[in-house]
Amino acid sequence: MQDANSVTTERLYYRDAYATAFKAAVLSFEKNEVVLDRTLFFPEEGGQHADHGVLGGFPVVDVQISEGEIRHILDLDHPIDPENKNTAGDIFKEGAEVSGEIDWKRRFSAMQQHSGEHIFSGLVHRIYGYKNVGFHLSDREVTLDFDGALTMEQALEIEEDANAAIADNLTTEIGFYDRASREGIAYRSKLDLEGEVRIVTFPGIDRCACCAPHVKQTGEIGLLKVLSVQNYKGGTRVSILCGMRAMAAFREVHGWMTETANYLTAAAAEIPNLVRKMKTETLQLRQELAAADAERLTLKAEKTVREEGGADLFLFEERAQDSAVRSAINDLTARQEGMIGIFTGSDAAGWKFVIGSGKRDTRDAVKVLREKFGARGGGKPVMVQGSVNGNQKEILEYLKSSLQS
Repeated sequence: MQDANSVTTERLYYRDAYATAFKAAVLSFEKNEVVLDRTLFFPEEGGQHADHGVLGGFPVVDVQISEGEIRHILDLDHPIDPENKNTAGDIFKEGAEVSGEIDWKRRFSAMQQHSGEHIFSGLVHRIYGYKNVGFHLSDREVTLDFDGALTMEQALEIEEDANAAIADNLTTEIGFYDRASREGIAYRSKLDLEGEVRIVTFPGIDRCACCAPHVKQTGEIGLLKVLSVQNYKGGTRVSILCGMRAMAAFREVHGWMTETANYLTAAAAEIPNLVRKMKTETLQLRQELAAADAERLTLKAEKTVREEGGADLFLFEERAQDSAVRSAINDLTARQEGMIGIFTGSDAAGWKFVIGSGKRDTRDAVKVLREKFGARGGGKPVMVQGSVNGNQKEILEYLKSSLQS
């Protein structure tokens, strides 16, 4: 959060977070950036993304603070009214009055998320004493970073208390305090702020220095949902969603659950047990298949040795499980003198290979394949693995002739 006194553009959203339209005078226009004497557009600040909307008939795609000015970044290639013959240079002449309108849906969603974050962070601080050391609010996520450890169970308890505060429909209090008036007031702040500080208070829950727009009543947040809790930089990162974004996420997850339940011909509550059962059965089947695959590869290799002879053996298979390939290689190298290699894939898609030997350095095979076909891979003398692109017949012939020479 920047010192409010360092920004010269008048922040109309401080006066009314619910206002959507305004008029202002142009102070400067360069390339696609406009500076006004006042604005309703909230810039990217304090971890929160910027407002979007329309200014002078052009989309506002970003808003940034630079050198104490709030700069509105416009998309000049897509005017709202393509028939308007006035150029951006005409509209944004220095001193000209222009009209602006923010994207209210985006703004209100940000207000719900940010106010919910204050309540959650305030409760964490009050109950556990942890500081919020990071906050990120974008179109995709809302994350809160704390300097202490939280479990999912603890986060869900905070979630319950936060939703109780939301249901209490507390009135948000916002005020500006100079250094003298801040004396004796406990409030959260990531920075040691000078001058006048804007403090947002949710009575009995949280008091925090903040530059962003907030809801008037906590009931407008609707609900708060914890999505995930993870260890992060020695502390905890919590992902949340509030209001309509939380509802949209719930709707999406409910849709997945309903579709899955219909597919499994089961009630939604039965899905976890069914999935666990299917996972266990799948693992067992994969193990059985791998064992059968390994036996098949071993038998095929032994047959090839009997029919073709030779010290080295290389098999090409369309498909085989990796564990089966390694198992077969280990079994065969214990009984064969030369190198044993199994390639899986196709000429079109490329080949994966595993090559093993009990007595020879298999890295020689990788070197040969790399020199001719640009193969990738490596390993230890007893076993290497990698991938190579090329024709099966050419790979086999070159590999055998090169290793014999």
